[in-house]
Amino acid sequence: MVSPQHPHGDTGDQSDGTGAKPHADVEDVLGFLDGITGPSAVDAGGDVVARLCRACVDLLDVTGASVSLSGDEDSRALWWSSDETAGRLAEAQYSLGVGPCRSALELVSPVLAADLAGGSDAERWPVFAQQALDLGVRAVFSLPLSTGGSTVGTLDLYRSEPGPLSAHDRAVAFPVADAITHAFLALEGGPGDGRGQWLDAAENDHEEVHQATGMLMVLLGLDAQQALARLRAHAFTRGQSVTEAARDIVTGKESLSD
Repeated sequence: MVSPQHPHGDTGDQSDGTGAKPHADVEDVLGFLDGITGPSAVDAGGDVVARLCRACVDLLDVTGASVSLSGDEDSRALWWSSDETAGRLAEAQYSLGVGPCRSALELVSPVLAADLAGGSDAERWPVFAQQALDLGVRAVFSLPLSTGGSTVGTLDLYRSEPGPLSAHDRAVAFPVADAITHAFLALEGGPGDGRGQWLDAAENDHEEVHQATGMLMVLLGLDAQQALARLRAHAFTRGQSVTEAARDIVTGKESLSD
């Protein structure tokens, strides 16, 4: 089974010495994508997606990136993150059930939140926006990994400063999202259902959530969505992630029977 990758944020210094990143030529980037997403993608496994995500962080005006995979409506798991903040952003959206990545999945369309400190972006997801600000994040850009109406997950980019994703960066990021989608679909069509293995491996981080949800279904007579909503509400009132709240329930430290 392919294990999820969660590197700890060292993508190297790609600046020109002034703090600015190099202005990548779009044609060069498209040539790079062609070179790493061909038939060898299935054999290369997770390395292809990791390389694509690192390219986003290196070449675009963003601070970090992550890829999350999506199964059914409530099955979502972080597969790769460039740094701890990217991973915590993904966990926050999973815990709350709202945010740019969830909206991108539902709309099957890019969701570009240029300033979470005010305006329509802050109003759309007020709790998530505050949690993002607490992490030092001002902008989040979520791109669905989709083809033919089927969505397998999202590519999520964040920036510590506000501002829109530029036309140049969109011209790079959107093809990168397409390339990641094709890499996953190539694995899905390959031996052993590679995408299914990736999702299973990534979801290991949320095994306690599934266990706690099942316990609540039995204890409170709820369906799966109602039980997960109850778990999320429980986590929110205690200032926890949904994974932390689930762990407390599974280990018997907390109960929702009251």
